[in-house]
Amino acid sequence: MANQRILIVEDSPTMRQLLVFALKRMKNIDIVEAQDGMDGLRKVTSDHFDLALIDINMPVMDGLKLISLIRGDKNLEQMPICVITTEGASEDRERAMGLGADEYLTKPIQANKVLSVAKGLLKKE
Repeated sequence: MANQRILIVEDSPTMRQLLVFALKRMKNIDIVEAQDGMDGLRKVTSDHFDLALIDINMPVMDGLKLISLIRGDKNLEQMPICVITTEGASEDRERAMGLGADEYLTKPIQANKVLSVAKGLLKKE
């Protein structure tokens, strides 16, 4: 079976490293990193991904804009999206979920939480 592919869109290299480290515990996973929303959009529209983890506060294009563009694309509308952000307020959560995010995690992120959410969205055991 082909590996499942995860796109991490996050402007903090440290945070990306942490997410990659957490997700690498899953078998048969390929992880691609993007450093901002534009980079993420380029990658997600030119390749296939089974899941995207998207930060909200990023330079160039923020995560909410990226989510709305992904959800507006017929080829991408089914791809699960998990938001990872420092924004813990309920209105931020509602906005992200309203735009089409499937899960919402607030930083600081716990590796096992990321893992269980990713497994759930990828329907992995």
